[in-house]
Amino acid sequence: PLVSKAFYQIEKNEETNDKFCFLISGGSQGAQIFDELIQEAMIDISKNLPIKIIQQTNTENIENLRNIYDSNNIENKIFDFEKKFINLINMSDLCITRAGATSLAEISFMKKPFIAIPLPTAKDNHQMENAKFYEERGCCWVIDQRILTKDKLLSVVLKIIKKRSDFITKKTNLEKLNYKNSWNDVNQKLQRIINEN
Repeated sequence: PLVSKAFYQIEKNEETNDKFCFLISGGSQGAQIFDELIQEAMIDISKNLPIKIIQQTNTENIENLRNIYDSNNIENKIFDFEKKFINLINMSDLCITRAGATSLAEISFMKKPFIAIPLPTAKDNHQMENAKFYEERGCCWVIDQRILTKDKLLSVVLKIIKKRSDFITKKTNLEKLNYKNSWNDVNQKLQRIINEN
């Protein structure tokens, strides 16, 4: 996967946070299913485990979502657009995301296990194809939005948190996937392609 140079320069946070930190990203326009269903699941999880939420939503929903998490004593950072998105990925333990190629490349490069919920209306179902690429390499979990319920999401997330061996395996597989993806290596490959043409 191609990512910007900043990703090669950042010192990656390899430690799990004291409060398990979720980065929830449905895009800057927000995704209703992320704002409602995922928020409900996070509130249930917070009743048993200390968590922190970093969540992307649309501008109009920031205050509402912040108030909901605050009223449930969940530490949170709610935003619509973040120029240094890399820092938010780096702060997180687990990402819940759509499956755009760039988003998955960036999360993957940072070695953050993720739950992909591909946009079902994406042209040629390309988001599901993107997610399957990582799933087949043991790097993530994929949930089809058409069968997604709060209980389904809750079950998957709680299993991830409680069964750390699977979580650690995903991190290891992400590291293997990106092992040869250095800035120098990418530059050399691009130069070869340009010179061939």
